[in-house]
Amino acid sequence: MNYDVVVVGGGHAGCEAACAAANMGAKTLLVTMDMNKIAQMSCNPAVGGIAKGQIVREIDALGGQMGIVTDRTTIQFRMLNIGKGPAVWSPRAQCDRGKFIWAWRSVLDNTPNLDIWQDQACELLTEPYPTPSHINCVNGVAPTKARAIGIKTIWGAEIHARCVIVTAGTFLNGLLHIGRKMIPGGRIAEPAVAHFTESITRHGIHSARMKTGTPVRIDRRSVDFSYLEEQPGENRPYRFSYINNSPCKNYSSISYTEPSAQSPTLPQLSCWTCYTNPAVHEILRSGLADSPLYNGQIQSIGPRYCPSIETKLVTFPDREQHPLFLEPEGTDTNEMYLNGFSSSLPMEVQIEALKQMPAFRNLKVYRPGYAIEYDFFDPTQLKHTLESKIIDGLFFAGQVNGTTGYEEAAGQGLAAGVNAALRCVGTETFIMHRDESYIGVLIDDLVTKGVDEPYRMFTSRAEYRILLRQDDADRRLTDKAYQLGLASKERYDWWQEKKRAIEEIENFCKDFPIKAKEINPSLESLGTTPLQFGVKLEDLIARPQLNFQKLSPFIPQLREILNRPENRKEEIAEAAEIRIKYKGYIERERLVADKMHRLENIHIKGHFDYNTLQSLSTEARQKLTRIDPETLAQASRIPGISPSDINVLLVLMGR
Repeated sequence: MNYDVVVVGGGHAGCEAACAAANMGAKTLLVTMDMNKIAQMSCNPAVGGIAKGQIVREIDALGGQMGIVTDRTTIQFRMLNIGKGPAVWSPRAQCDRGKFIWAWRSVLDNTPNLDIWQDQACELLTEPYPTPSHINCVNGVAPTKARAIGIKTIWGAEIHARCVIVTAGTFLNGLLHIGRKMIPGGRIAEPAVAHFTESITRHGIHSARMKTGTPVRIDRRSVDFSYLEEQPGENRPYRFSYINNSPCKNYSSISYTEPSAQSPTLPQLSCWTCYTNPAVHEILRSGLADSPLYNGQIQSIGPRYCPSIETKLVTFPDREQHPLFLEPEGTDTNEMYLNGFSSSLPMEVQIEALKQMPAFRNLKVYRPGYAIEYDFFDPTQLKHTLESKIIDGLFFAGQVNGTTGYEEAAGQGLAAGVNAALRCVGTETFIMHRDESYIGVLIDDLVTKGVDEPYRMFTSRAEYRILLRQDDADRRLTDKAYQLGLASKERYDWWQEKKRAIEEIENFCKDFPIKAKEINPSLESLGTTPLQFGVKLEDLIARPQLNFQKLSPFIPQLREILNRPENRKEEIAEAAEIRIKYKGYIERERLVADKMHRLENIHIKGHFDYNTLQSLSTEARQKLTRIDPETLAQASRIPGISPSDINVLLVLMGR
């Protein structure tokens, strides 16, 4: 079999990578162990959350599929951080796990240029070839590098391709832990992938081990919900995907437009909250001697921000309770997910501890929580395209790069798929900067700083949060995606329509005069300071106490423009209001980002032998040699590189 791009792994990274490459015209093959578990939500059946929701919006703006699939399978939607500024608003959806898989399968089955092969990769196929440059020749002979040319599977199939994208998730030499029991596996009841890691590391690529875990799954029929606090979703559904072209949803006081009457695709279900108690903790502590995390059985590092319940007890010994969230797995199942109770303790300890809570006295479970260890590859060995610096044509995306989370994986997968398709036809690359997307922040952090624990995206990791809002992803990315051939004409046309509508509202507010004597009685009724002289409408909108919703009853012209059908779609009024209200902050952050771009434009890769630069610190020489940054800006973000080291490089560059 011969292809342009072969993608190894059918998880969230693999699905986005395969769709992106195929939609750009590359003949693509997705190799997965089980076609019935495409894009399996191995842990929580939810998409989005803090910073993660922004990534999903960016995937959608780029022409990816995660937002569309999520919208089709949402059973609860919430906008997080709504009480804070719009820079950190984050959409989150609880999804139907089973329907999510089949919605993704439908997308893949209907994507041109994309085939699926059910099998397990066991070996990376490579060939040596001379480097194109003669600079490093020894005695006139050019050194050789490896080039990826395909994969071999456990059934003996050889699949040849110009580029290979590895998105194997937790399956590479995966090892499952429940108490002292250890079983090889990539997920519960699914086999691990042996030998594939070794076929990659023999070329000099470094691998290591990480750990993650998942909670117990509970039978809804055994739960006494009278002891739980209900946590409903928003009273009206939102959407992740801009392409759905649905009317604007009113999810804060900042928005004027009326909510849509459109019904969600699936029934909307509640989540439930409860707390552990001292009796639960006592039983959990009794099992610590058999916990793989504390008896030496697990050596690798797990996610610090998502600790297991036993880690919470050890880290916070004085806490008498910890919050738990009971969440539905779908509309047609009794299976529920107990968020906050990730554990690898013996199964009898997990179950007996939970039975100490009133809601779970008659508890029945489908399976206990477990931990999993797996191989990942040092992401500092990658270019910003996610192509290996060591093996040409080999790309990595998802948890194999040391990340965690469906959204982080999907964002990497899309970037790898685009760059693999571009590599098949030329030298053009697609790289998102830190002021363009959270995906750009994610990839830059990985290849520049590396990881010492599973990487999760937070809004705090981005320097330009005002520029990277969830409402603004299409403005930042859709034009670029359309030029690449990634975003469809339909998506591009919808963005152009939305853009015109936003600008119409912005220009109206910028030009419309407000007379003090006419508006002051209304301002006083709204509890805000009256005007001393006339202003433009945008000056009133900029006040924290005011918004379109409050002012439109007193300004007929504003009410008329907001009520036009073209301005009542897809968060248009909200987006315009945010841009008006935060205009000064946006402009200031844009200036800071533009200054950093000056360093991004200073390319240093290949200009220095860092080991000979004695004016640099020893740590700087070592890290610059190992990471070999493309630009001075990337060098400045490497941990341990000081401002004085950057100044030395600036001087040496003649700047």
